[in-house]
Amino acid sequence: MNNKNKKYIDKEKIYFDFDSFQKMVLNDYRLARISRETSMLARKEVLNGRAKFGIFGDGKEIPQLAMSKVFKNGDYRSGYYRDQTFMMAIGVLTVKNFFSQLYAHSDLKEEPISSGRMMTSHFGTRFLNENGNWKNLIKQKNSSADVSSSAAQMPRLLGLAQASKIYKELKNLKKTHKIFSRDGNEVAFGTIGNASISEGLFWETLNAASVLQIPIILSIWDDEYGISVPNKYQFSKKNISDLLSGFHRNKREKGVEIVSVNGSNYIDLTKIYIKADKIARYEHIPVIIHVTNLTQPQGHSTSSSHERYKSKKRLEWEINNDGIKKFRDWILNFRFKINQKDSCKRITNIDVLNKIDIEAKEYVKNEKEKAWEAFKKPINKIKNEVVNILHKIQNSNCKEKKWIQKYIQELHNKTKNYPTKKLIFSIARKIEYLLSEVKYRFYPKDSLIEWIQKKYNEEQKNYSSHLYSFSEKSSMKITEVFPLYNKNTYEVDGRIILRENFDKLLELHPDLLIFGEDVGKIGDVNQGLEGLQKKYGEIRVFDTGVRESTIIGQGIGLAMRGLRPIVEIQYVDYILYALQIMSDDLACLQYRTKGGQKAPVIIRTRGHRLEGIWHSGSPMGGIINYLRGILVLVPRNMVKAAGFYNTLLSGDDPALVIECLNGYRIKEKLPVNLGLFRTPVGIVEITRKGKDITMVTYGSTWRIVNEAAKELSKMNIDSEIIDIQSLLPFDLQKDIVKSLQKTNRLLIIDEDVPGGASAYILQKILEEQNGYYYLDCPPVTITAKEHRPPYGSDGDYFSKPSVENVVEKVLKIMHDGY
Repeated sequence: MNNKNKKYIDKEKIYFDFDSFQKMVLNDYRLARISRETSMLARKEVLNGRAKFGIFGDGKEIPQLAMSKVFKNGDYRSGYYRDQTFMMAIGVLTVKNFFSQLYAHSDLKEEPISSGRMMTSHFGTRFLNENGNWKNLIKQKNSSADVSSSAAQMPRLLGLAQASKIYKELKNLKKTHKIFSRDGNEVAFGTIGNASISEGLFWETLNAASVLQIPIILSIWDDEYGISVPNKYQFSKKNISDLLSGFHRNKREKGVEIVSVNGSNYIDLTKIYIKADKIARYEHIPVIIHVTNLTQPQGHSTSSSHERYKSKKRLEWEINNDGIKKFRDWILNFRFKINQKDSCKRITNIDVLNKIDIEAKEYVKNEKEKAWEAFKKPINKIKNEVVNILHKIQNSNCKEKKWIQKYIQELHNKTKNYPTKKLIFSIARKIEYLLSEVKYRFYPKDSLIEWIQKKYNEEQKNYSSHLYSFSEKSSMKITEVFPLYNKNTYEVDGRIILRENFDKLLELHPDLLIFGEDVGKIGDVNQGLEGLQKKYGEIRVFDTGVRESTIIGQGIGLAMRGLRPIVEIQYVDYILYALQIMSDDLACLQYRTKGGQKAPVIIRTRGHRLEGIWHSGSPMGGIINYLRGILVLVPRNMVKAAGFYNTLLSGDDPALVIECLNGYRIKEKLPVNLGLFRTPVGIVEITRKGKDITMVTYGSTWRIVNEAAKELSKMNIDSEIIDIQSLLPFDLQKDIVKSLQKTNRLLIIDEDVPGGASAYILQKILEEQNGYYYLDCPPVTITAKEHRPPYGSDGDYFSKPSVENVVEKVLKIMHDGY
């Protein structure tokens, strides 16, 4: 070893002596081999039918080992599906865990990442205990749950890193939030593939990180392909580092540190990550590490073969430049200088490495078999239970013995090699409905029906639980607290109610942050936050750039780290810019981790009756369908909206609150119990009692319906008006159907497109609540037209429900029945 390397190694403290250095290198080699064998054997398991799909981290082992050396307790990862070596290296993923996920084992003890819900190589750690409460996150190494969508891991990386900066600056949180941060000395590690940096989410995140100056280390694993598409079709420049050079910091301007390193050079990689850690952790400067010359020995995934699109020359290059091969060659050729007389030691010899190779292969094979046996055990138990019941039916006076035996044999044959619960339940249920045609009844048949019902419900929980919060802080468990008024109560603009309530919330919740476009200095475009930045500072109330996806991502990351962000998307139409992140990441976070992670971010927006094609949308049907897992709340006025914010900050659910854009200047009474009154989640409100027809609506349209009811009363038609208030969840107490029992007529008024939210509402009322049973005539909807409303009051009038539309439709229902 030359003096330069010796100086470097001593200076950076990679090791202290030969023995520790030797141990580190051999342990790393062993883990690299284990990870590679895991990838290779996992692919075989997919191809032989034991698993559905595989995507692995082979080729990226060496840089991930280097990255793991600087990843500390309290740090966070936001990565993608190539990081298995890193996860193994930091001690949060075992080989058995990996194969349990490959087989989609639904037992959290065997597959603690997602209970078989996430696809292979989608990693994460558990932030919550079994009760849904936060664990002590500074005492463990943390990984946010992966997302398949290209670059979708990037937005939340901002919030995970920004939390460290906020904890460092908000000293008053040191005692109350000690399980989330150690004085802000945590780093958020991101990983992304070379092709995914073509996505807008990458550039939006990179730009925001450069502006915010937060502790991020982002590794770009560059194997020069995106599935079959080479880099030359991905970027305008040949080298990614050159492409990113405009973001590089200099003496005059802030930016990011950008370094490039060969992905097979063990020493250089280790040196780079140690240097990057110091810059990010202690200077709070984002660092990008462009890791080059990587390979992908098995191609992109089990759904494709890279021999189809890589040349023979490229395939030969990948074999010769494989990271583990290069690492192995380096180990055999490296000389450790132990004294001034140039006496050197080898790390090891080829026999030792060959032994490690053999042991790694055997170890992975054994762990794979353990995972497979553990996966089969509960399935075989289910099979044995149903077979025993079927044998009892056979042994009774049952004429169907032969075909039952045929199905029993089919059950054994089909589950012998590749058992699934699907096969068992499919056959059992088929026998059940065939036996239902038998004219006589006997006990064993009933026992089969009971078993299927009970066991199916039990298994359903393995695949359908934890969509919403299950903790004691669930927003659906928080009871209503009414706004209070006294004799001195006066009316103010709706925006004042919001402003005064946000003021109180910032006082009551020192971990509350409010941010978005135009939120800070001017206090949002409707002045609902007027003066609050000046009062509480730029750390707690602040502006962002025009970048909806990463505004949501900041909120997700901050909420994952114990802070309470309210993020603002200026108009509900702009939700479309952030819909993917809200849907793919936030909405399914608790579900895909089976209660292992949560991000109680509150998204504030406004919409409904504004004029103009790009500011007047009410895309509620799309929002409802894409955002299952996020509460969707639609208050009719600002007192109700303020009550929802109060409820949500007492709970732990992610939520979207859509304020009425035309309600900021409407006068309302100012409550005296600001910050304390609560609007209940999932509860409708009957705002006008009547006996002739039930009119169901929400948001700004409520005022239209209210005006129509006054007109109808002049014609002796007594309307009952129900304000939905909460679309997700919907009418948990089933109060709408109670109204139908009295009125026997239903009209739904919605300003979404035809078949949008109105179809959802109808399904809830008619099917889930059995409301059809009480109707004397068909249910009717009034919606907006199929197009967006054009500009101007006339455009609004002819495009969205009006008072006259409602009156005319009710008259027709009353007179003609439809």
